[in-house]
Amino acid sequence: QVQLVESGGGLVQAGGSLRLSCAASGSIFSINGMGWYRQAPGKQRELVARISSDGSTEYRDSVKGRVTISRDNAKNTVYLEMNSLKPEDTAVYYCNANVRPRATSGSYNYWGQGTQVTVSS
Repeated sequence: QVQLVESGGGLVQAGGSLRLSCAASGSIFSINGMGWYRQAPGKQRELVARISSDGSTEYRDSVKGRVTISRDNAKNTVYLEMNSLKPEDTAVYYCNANVRPRATSGSYNYWGQGTQVTVSS
């Protein structure tokens, strides 16, 4: 089994910063892409940023210049550094990883439990 555990969410004022972390653990052979998604109340889950195994990154337009995604492959961990936060960034943030478990030939998508980010105006 593979587990993703997020941390780092919380309440912050507009203009503030937060750093989210997501650690993957369990029976892992390798991890391909990793990413962060968010879901605000009444809205669909949307991609915030993702990073491939070779470090290539992709961001949604509304967070470009304010958010940085990175990963530590030795720790099976992905980070999301968020600066200049806005009230519209308020959402539950979910970590996602495409993982090849040990003793398998396929890769599967796994999700964390989510961490709340609330930005007050």
